[in-house]
Amino acid sequence: MFGPVFCPQLMRRSVMMGLQTRILKPCSSEILRGRFMAHQESLPNLPVPPLKQTLDKYLKTVRPLVDDEQFKGTEKIVKTFGEAQGLGETLQSSLEEHADRKENWLSDWWLDCAYLESRASVIIYCSPSVSFPRYNFTGTKGQISQAAKVVAAILNYKVAIDNENLSIDRMGKAPLCMDQYYRILSSCRIPGLNKDSSECYARSWRPPRHILIIHNNHYFELDVYHEDGSPLSAQDLELQLNKIVTSSQEPGKAIGLLTARDRDSWGRAYHTLNKDQQNHNSFHSIHRAIFALCLDQESPFVPDDQWRSDLSGRCLHGGGSKLNSGNRWNDKTIQMIVDKNGGVGLLYEHSPAEGPPIAAMLDYVYKHCENLGQQHTTSSSLPEPKELLFNIPEEVSKEIEQAGKEIDAMIENLNLTVVEFKEFGKNFIKSQKLSPDSFIQIAFQLAYYRLHRKAPATYESGSLRQFRLGRTDTIRSCSTTSDEFAKAVVENKFTKSDLAQKLRDAIAAHKHYTIDAVDGKGIDRHLLGLKLTAIKSGKEVPDLFLDDTYKRAMSFNLSTSQVPCQADLSMAFGPAVAEGYGICYNPKADHIILSVSSFKDNPDYDVHVFQRELFSTFREMRDMLLSTSSKL
Repeated sequence: MFGPVFCPQLMRRSVMMGLQTRILKPCSSEILRGRFMAHQESLPNLPVPPLKQTLDKYLKTVRPLVDDEQFKGTEKIVKTFGEAQGLGETLQSSLEEHADRKENWLSDWWLDCAYLESRASVIIYCSPSVSFPRYNFTGTKGQISQAAKVVAAILNYKVAIDNENLSIDRMGKAPLCMDQYYRILSSCRIPGLNKDSSECYARSWRPPRHILIIHNNHYFELDVYHEDGSPLSAQDLELQLNKIVTSSQEPGKAIGLLTARDRDSWGRAYHTLNKDQQNHNSFHSIHRAIFALCLDQESPFVPDDQWRSDLSGRCLHGGGSKLNSGNRWNDKTIQMIVDKNGGVGLLYEHSPAEGPPIAAMLDYVYKHCENLGQQHTTSSSLPEPKELLFNIPEEVSKEIEQAGKEIDAMIENLNLTVVEFKEFGKNFIKSQKLSPDSFIQIAFQLAYYRLHRKAPATYESGSLRQFRLGRTDTIRSCSTTSDEFAKAVVENKFTKSDLAQKLRDAIAAHKHYTIDAVDGKGIDRHLLGLKLTAIKSGKEVPDLFLDDTYKRAMSFNLSTSQVPCQADLSMAFGPAVAEGYGICYNPKADHIILSVSSFKDNPDYDVHVFQRELFSTFREMRDMLLSTSSKL
């Protein structure tokens, strides 16, 4: 219906320039009721950019993606759209009127368009995973002990959310919207027949007291609070998890596989199952749970140098129907995953939040789950975990079997690697007075151009959290400047000094676009607003959005995101298109952690080939800078 407005894979992450997040001490008990709303009301509304500004930028961003003849046709279409008293101005006026009536003119449209109306599977295509560095535990006993610490750490973090005393994120001196922090727990996506819904129960009349435990395809409701409202200690949680594992030794029906299907198929199965009262009650408990904890079964051995990539993939999709893909509930916003071989990670459903709130919580968990200290244990008063049961008719059992085949095929077609570039990190880049994010993005441009000899349409998510209820806009990293730099390197006709200057120009252009995007001056969400305004007012979709150039610009060969974490965490997600890569990166002081994905059915896009080319590009760009600089 809407055409190439978005790719659901791309709506998940956000780069933050100079983001400052202060980590709270465990169990901060100061209650600051009303602080959240007072802060939110102090933030400005998201502006609607001037029409001419957006159209001029649009032409600049698409120029390297198409040939001269196609670009001339696009110029005519854009000129017609932007004519005085023309269609563009009419839609602009209607959009500005809509913005005057809304707290954020984009947020509801974005939630629907990017997530809830998408009918693609959330697995690989939308929900990112995060993997932790390897822990020193093995077997069921170690798994349960580590899982209890993870749960206790999240409950500790939740105290600050409930008491509204989370420190305010800032970009430089500008305070940022904190709404997403208050939506990541006690929330769930709920399948629909044509459109999903997203519910957050954290501020309901009776907020949830339980988490969801999934073990061996069995589902349990576990109350994690004492009668006085204090959270269970890690020792208490370990006792409770032992009970659950002991009572679920035989595999259950893998109903969780249904949540990995396309949303139409899952919506129909959910609608059928929900007619049964027992199923309805179990769904209600799952939806309201604070978060899900997935205790996974053994996975096949992999060499140590492949372990991080393997864990990242298992967190992303479960490893297959014969492993742990059924040991999930992929509609839950937060699923913490703990295996039996030192692996801890997360899968998050994307509709309530971008990456920074998730990264902040995981940094807290990583830092504090091993340092919780001695906590009071009152095992005699602990309630029994409650298993959530399902009545599954034969027709849905066949759907589960089909879901297993589908997820196995999806996993088989995915290439994913997590790698670490160890020769330098953001400290060196900063020593050259350059933006680390922009440096890395330009490296992506050069590496891609070298391998494929064309400019890549590139998506990088930029945060709009300077504005109330802000989500993201697109940082279009591919520019005429980056294209000129990539071609100059490949042509090999320029001096090192010339190349270094072209590199600095490309990095500067990217940084300038980034600043514009996070300041509300990007083009993608504005164009989306104009298109949706036309559709919702009953007008035909403007030619601008039917043009092949627009379609090319929305077909992102590089789907990228920086998600900086204090710990050595790695986020991963699938590519947006067959002819492309999905890349997430965490720049550290002296190294860079990256995940790279592609689809196997397009052998021209091989993650290992791209990773080697990227590492070579990092070195070459470093040498260009050093050739004209005395700084080491």
